[in-house]
Amino acid sequence: MIQIATRPLRQETVIRVPGSKSYTHRLLIAAALSDGRCRISNPLRSDDIRFTLHALEQMGIRVRDEAQAIVVQGSRGRLAPCRQPIDIGDSGTSMRLLSGVAILGEGDYLLTGSSRMQERPMQALLDSLGRLGVRACAENNNGCPPIVIPGGYPAKRHTTIDCGTSSQFLSALLLAGPCLPEGLVIDVTRGPVSRPYIDMTLDIMRLFGIELRQDGYTHFEIPGAQTYKAGDHAVESDGSQAGYFWAAAAITGTRVKVHGVTPASRQGDVGLADVFRQMGCRVTHEPDGTAVTGGALSAVTVDMGNMPDMVPTLAVVAAFAGGTTVIRNVAHLRAKESDRLAAVSTELARMGIKTHCGADELHIEGGAPRAAQIQTYNDHRIAMSFAVAGLRVPGMVITGETCVKKSFPNFWEVFGELYQ
Repeated sequence: MIQIATRPLRQETVIRVPGSKSYTHRLLIAAALSDGRCRISNPLRSDDIRFTLHALEQMGIRVRDEAQAIVVQGSRGRLAPCRQPIDIGDSGTSMRLLSGVAILGEGDYLLTGSSRMQERPMQALLDSLGRLGVRACAENNNGCPPIVIPGGYPAKRHTTIDCGTSSQFLSALLLAGPCLPEGLVIDVTRGPVSRPYIDMTLDIMRLFGIELRQDGYTHFEIPGAQTYKAGDHAVESDGSQAGYFWAAAAITGTRVKVHGVTPASRQGDVGLADVFRQMGCRVTHEPDGTAVTGGALSAVTVDMGNMPDMVPTLAVVAAFAGGTTVIRNVAHLRAKESDRLAAVSTELARMGIKTHCGADELHIEGGAPRAAQIQTYNDHRIAMSFAVAGLRVPGMVITGETCVKKSFPNFWEVFGELYQ
């Protein structure tokens, strides 16, 4: 466990965060399917990314990790057989995206993971693959990993997908589609939640020369027999990680600028800065980054469907705001690394903050937070969000603090840059 120091802060700080986790996953997978050598610079190096890399290697992809980049030798849209189980650990993105592209291989792929991973729903993607004629299944018949994905081109090219729980199911199909002889036609029957992540996937596909057509977020047509074109690409800074430092500014009245994160990004989580603006902060968008300066905070009512990973961060800031903040469209947070709605509600209660956790929304009554020992549920976002509260509340303790390695291995070091 770690006790957060409550001591003088810098009035102005410039923070650099790692490369985007979401972009790194997608760029590595697109590179693996390409027709040659790809150099991915500024990648995130974290537990989740290591699981994706190891899985790709098990599927026959050659990877070389250099000092400033990861070099991937593409396999022209085909994957090698793998007789051993592919352990995804606790990386939901790896599980969902790789389950889709596994149909480009040969033989059966068994994808498994941690105990929490084995509770996370996959049935929507399994059903969608089934409609293509792929006999994908959950080994325990419960819709959760371990799952078996048979490699081989599907018999059909049209499918539907329920994206009410995760947009990553759609991204998985989109990434695989161009490499299939007949391509794919996909209709979305519910959702998708987290639409900016779909935009991110489509941007990366187009970056690699893939052509496709879409009608909003409900219909996609991906012509087949295409090739991801090899090239060198850079990962932009992580908008999700920026949120913790903007939150720090929001509750302490300081100014924190996160270098490399701007509204031009496709990352939906950069929108958290504007939520803080609504709460009373001053937000400055500059060519090389976005700065938040804290002010008197007031409650907001906000739909967080497009940036669900930022809900714990917003909830912590709401604890310091006047009034009751209402966070809507967040039911799918129950299927993350932890049940994040329950986790946030429970831990805020430890701090003396009243909450109401509904089916699809979270209410936080702002007040006078007190010190508590925070349980993180092995969830990186719970750990980093509640650490911010310790900048204002003396005596805050975070247990299981090493879980930040999932997405931000040097978080505690960067967090320390906020102090004088």
